[in-house]
Amino acid sequence: MEAGSLQIVINSIAILAFLGVVFGSGLAVASRKLKVESDPRIDEVEALLPGANCGGCGYPGCRGLAEAIVSGAAPVTACPVTKDYSSIAEVMGVEATSAAERMIAKVRCAGGKKEAQQRFIYLGVEDCSAAQNLGGGAKACAYGCLGLGNCAKVCPFEAITMSDNGLPIVDEEKCTGCGLCVKACPRHLIDLRCRLVRCCCTPLRDK
Repeated sequence: MEAGSLQIVINSIAILAFLGVVFGSGLAVASRKLKVESDPRIDEVEALLPGANCGGCGYPGCRGLAEAIVSGAAPVTACPVTKDYSSIAEVMGVEATSAAERMIAKVRCAGGKKEAQQRFIYLGVEDCSAAQNLGGGAKACAYGCLGLGNCAKVCPFEAITMSDNGLPIVDEEKCTGCGLCVKACPRHLIDLRCRLVRCCCTPLRDK
């Protein structure tokens, strides 16, 4: 390599190194000047949440809920999954008020394969929405469960299983009331209800 060409290469490397130092220093200064301070309590609250990111609280994941709790936009009892509200309240320096009555998923259909007639044999995709779009599904009852388990597939807590009769079974101990199964059912057969259903029976009196 000629001396002139070698000098050009050396100069190019030197210029690139100089520019790298200048831009690197600029980014370092900018990162310090423009740094957004994050409340350390957000990380503490997030660590106390279950990490399921189910969205049952109405916020985009557990991080979003933690930010809302710290900012005061959501109460410390906003998570429908966790049961340890006292620890979150301790981080926030407040008292944990009683949480709302626990909600669980309820399936409003009792007509499985044994009870309901089938109009045809469905051999399509194992998806309730797909079956619903194909002539309303194979089940003769236009309002009954299609039995393909969309609700069980979306449950992040494995609280729903499909029975041999083609109906979803909700494990009340595992169900957190996140509501994902409610959104997944194309026939809107699942809703959230209070876990403890109270009723009052008054004896009839002879007139």
